[in-house]
Amino acid sequence: MSRTRPGLPVFNELDDATARGRLLTCLDVPRWADDVLAGRPYDDLDQVEARMVAAAATITDDELERALARHPRIGERADAARHDAGHSTREQAGVDGDDEDVAARLAAGNRAYEARFDRVFIIRAAGRDAHEVLDELGRRLGNGDGAERAETLDQLTQIALLRAREVLG
Repeated sequence: MSRTRPGLPVFNELDDATARGRLLTCLDVPRWADDVLAGRPYDDLDQVEARMVAAAATITDDELERALARHPRIGERADAARHDAGHSTREQAGVDGDDEDVAARLAAGNRAYEARFDRVFIIRAAGRDAHEVLDELGRRLGNGDGAERAETLDQLTQIALLRAREVLG
């Protein structure tokens, strides 16, 4: 069953600069956005998502670093000047930063992750509570570099797909 959204016909008709800007709020990788744009017009959301996933699979290390810079640390408030604050706040709604124990454990986990992998920990937090996030953070600290890069890319792609549903909805 194809999924056509009211915003999809509008997205198909947007000028390239505007459409590209919307895509960059989903995943801040210009080449990725250009690849997704090149697939227009789309008949349904499944086609857009398939193109997004395929384009994300080839993200370079430099592009990954750029994309991660748009995400706050898990459990921290988004900085409107650097992050997509609206998206991040909604996505992390289940992570209670007011719980001091949780906040301390997330901060320690973030520090350990950054020391281990030299990048910010990213996870699709939407639909997860703080304990699920902490469990995943602990598990992923045991990953090797290649496996963790793949998981990071998968999580960024999941976030991009969620954001695209908002942007195209």
